Order: sequence, then structure tokens, then C-alpha cells
Amino acid sequence: MNLAFSAAEEAFRQEVRAFLAANVDGPMREMVRTGMRPEPAEIQAWQRRMHAQGWSAPTWPREHGGTGWSPTQYFIYETEAARAYAPVQPHQGLELIGPIIFTYGSEAQKAKYLPRILSGEAWWCQGYSEPGAGSDLASLKTRAVRDGDHYVVNGQKIWTSYAQAATNIFCLVRTEVKPRKQEGISLLLIDMDTPGIRVRPIITLDERHHVNEVFFDEVRVPAENLVGEEGRGWGYGKVLLDRERGISAAGALRLAQFVRVVKERAAAVRDSGSALLAQPDFRGKLAQIEVEMLALEGMSLRTLADAEAGVDSGPRGSMLKIRWSELVQRITELWAEALGTDAALMEPYTGVEAADEMPHAMAAYLHMRVTTIYGGANEVQRNIIAWRALGL
Repeated sequence: MNLAFSAAEEAFRQEVRAFLAANVDGPMREMVRTGMRPEPAEIQAWQRRMHAQGWSAPTWPREHGGTGWSPTQYFIYETEAARAYAPVQPHQGLELIGPIIFTYGSEAQKAKYLPRILSGEAWWCQGYSEPGAGSDLASLKTRAVRDGDHYVVNGQKIWTSYAQAATNIFCLVRTEVKPRKQEGISLLLIDMDTPGIRVRPIITLDERHHVNEVFFDEVRVPAENLVGEEGRGWGYGKVLLDRERGISAAGALRLAQFVRVVKERAAAVRDSGSALLAQPDFRGKLAQIEVEMLALEGMSLRTLADAEAGVDSGPRGSMLKIRWSELVQRITELWAEALGTDAALMEPYTGVEAADEMPHAMAAYLHMRVTTIYGGANEVQRNIIAWRALGL
């Protein structure tokens, strides 16, 4: 693995910096810097800016409208985006269902869905988890019964992020009952305005509306919205989940933005006459996190290098997911520690630039509790590593 950047790659870095400097406005920068998650409309606005620049799909091949960037270019972009406090792109469409569509979907599906993902016009949500079928996803019970040129869908999904704003949902459904529960599952693309779909909000610990329950009551879905072959959905879903865990390679690069905020706050807080950042105990905790971040960044670079060489990284996506999720939890804990009693404040984001206080740290801390659960609980990821890497 070559860690040196070429002259062309350094020129690309300068291009990225110039774009981010011109396009990440003050309110958006402050929102990301203080740990708040932009709302879907704000992320879609960012996606439109990326689309106008020709950068709407950094990980897609050019033939499907992507940038065709190398993994190294993607690494450079994500590193610079973290430094600029740029928002993340809408990954449910770009990183999850989009690649599944252009790999396994029909030409009609590609023509219908891919342009709207690229432009930010469409917002996708993921219909996977159900009550009783979370980490054990193969136990899902939502049924889709073929009726002429439609499937009739009945069932329930849960923990569906931003279903309240979504235009589309990709759903794993059971089209046939088989002795092996991973069989008989299919992947459907469903418009959220289809009659019979009901969304019920779930308010999480951070007192925000991120996730939902989604109910399907006699929902008629055109059979042409089936991705690939009927009954092969489990295989497509596994590819999608591997991609979701692999996104941790990019997430690892964004950890540095949290550390910078913690350092800013710790330098401003006085404890026994000196800055908290100067206290040995606090500095030790921060140094340990930074060392582990460097190791995680190295793993991310190795994963990207494997991707560039066409090498299978095995369960490294699971390894990245575990380390990234645990580190971001520890970083936000340290952030709350740096704020002391002020961390108890939890206020909505107001759009005020360069605020003196950070009343969003507790919301960020609470929200990050979920990172060790979503995308497959870390306990499950350890089982995957044991099975795929150690042969246990």
C-alpha cells in the first residue's frame, strides 16, 4: 500500500478544498460542527450542489453517472469534507440501493431511479428490520403475494430512518415460505405514496424524529419493481449490508471532525486554574482515541487499496464498523465530559453561526448510542469476523 499521494492527487485535493470552501455555508458548517444531523431537505440541497459539480456519486462508475473516482480520490474527498464540516450525502440511495439497481436491476429500473438518486430528487429509506427480525433479518415476515402484474404487500417495518421524508423505500419481503428462512425473500422497490402505506414516528433519545414504523396494508406494487429474480433477495440484501458496513471506511475519516470540536472545547474550559486540555487524565483519554483513530484510518486506507486492486477485503467491513462505532461513542462521551454540566443542555439547532456554546453535544452523544446497533449489531459483526476470517 503506497501512502504517498501523486502530484495529480494533490491537485485534486486543492480542487476539492476550493469547492468545499465555496459551497459549505456558515449555517451548514456550524450544524455539522456541533454534532447536529441536517434534515433530509438540507442534505438534498447539498446533493444538488454536488450534482451540479459532477460529483453526485463519488463511488459509482462513470457509465452509471458516477464520478469514476479511484478509492484514493474518494479518500481525499472524504478527508477534506470532514475538515470542512461538509454534510454527508444521502447514502441510502447513493451507497445502498443505487449500486444494487445498477448491478442487478432492469434497464427500465436504471432509467427510472438512478437519475433521481444522482440529482437528489429522490430520497430512499430502507425497509429491512421488523419487530422480531432485526439482527436476525432472515426471520422477516412481511409478505408479498403475486396477483397478476402486481405484488400485494402486507406487514410492518421498524427503525426506518427518515421514512417520513422518503419518496421511495426498498423492501425485503417474503414471497415464498421455504424450509431455509433465507430462501423465498425478494427485494421490491416501492413508491412511498402508494395507497396502504402508513408511517408512524418514533422519537429517539436525542428527542428527534429520525426513525419510524412503516405499515403495509394491501399495498399493490407493480411486479416490474422486483429487483433481479424472485426469491433471490437475501443475496442482494447481503451485498447491500456489506456496502452499508463498508461505508464505515468513510465514517472513520470523519471522526477527526469530532476530535477537533472536543479539543476546541477542552482548550476553552478551565479546571483547577488550567485548561482541561492540559490535564493529564483528559489528555491521556484523548491521545488514546487519536492513536486508535490512526489505526482505523490505516485500515480504511488498506480497504480502499484492496478495492482499487479488485481484492476481496473479507470481513473488514465488519471490522471497520465495530471500531468506528465504538470510537465515535467514546469521542462523544469525551465531548460531554469536556462540557461538564453544560452538556445537560439540549437545544434545537437554530442556524446561528459560530455559537459560543455547544448545546448539541448531548444530542450527538445520545444519537451515537445507536451506532453499535444499526447496520447489524456489533455482536453480530464479531460473529461474522469469527466465521469469515477465523473459520470458527
